[in-house]
Amino acid sequence: MSEILRITGLALADAINPCAIAVLTMVLVSILIENPKGKKRVLYSGLAFVLAVYIGYFVYGGIIVQFFRVFGTFLRVNSIYVYKGLAFLAMILGALNIKDFFYYKKGSFATEMPLFMRPKVKKIIGKITSPKGAFIIGFIVTLFLLPCTMGPLVIAGGSIAELSFIASSAWLLYYNLLFVLPMLAITLIVYFGFSKVEDVSGWKERNIKKLHLIAGLLLFLMGVALLIGWI
Repeated sequence: MSEILRITGLALADAINPCAIAVLTMVLVSILIENPKGKKRVLYSGLAFVLAVYIGYFVYGGIIVQFFRVFGTFLRVNSIYVYKGLAFLAMILGALNIKDFFYYKKGSFATEMPLFMRPKVKKIIGKITSPKGAFIIGFIVTLFLLPCTMGPLVIAGGSIAELSFIASSAWLLYYNLLFVLPMLAITLIVYFGFSKVEDVSGWKERNIKKLHLIAGLLLFLMGVALLIGWI
């Protein structure tokens, strides 16, 4: 029970990160510019991008878990300190996101994509014209997403590092499913015509502070729960 609460909380906090939503909307806009009436191409490209992010973050999660396993003996001897360190990391990341609710600044450290990366990401995404391109470029873009989304994944990876390969892989698959759900939902919402990409982007901009607040509260509470041993 503790694992599912821990992984679910961290994944949901990561899932509502505004920068991941922003990147997907840029992908969909790029496809629409090239194919203004190609709704199926928008769907396939969005799904291809989401799949690339899912696979990419599974790989990154595996690397993080393996990193912790390299120090397996140290972890077993000092597990209490490692968990407390992960708890404090969650609380710090949570506090940084909560700060963004009260004092928002684009490209904030550890909570959003750095400003210097954004023109590069837009330039890369602007080259997407097909589902295949969306899939390939999706892998590249995940590297730019890491500065604003890696924190919860590191905490999750560290907390499952002592599990078997199969068990830790299963938790990573679950984590990443929750992580990409908002992106998958946006793709389907745009495809079925419930909303336009511009409306989704506008909603994100209007609610960006609230998204940071929700993510921050989730991360901070997860940190507190880890610290006192509730999960």
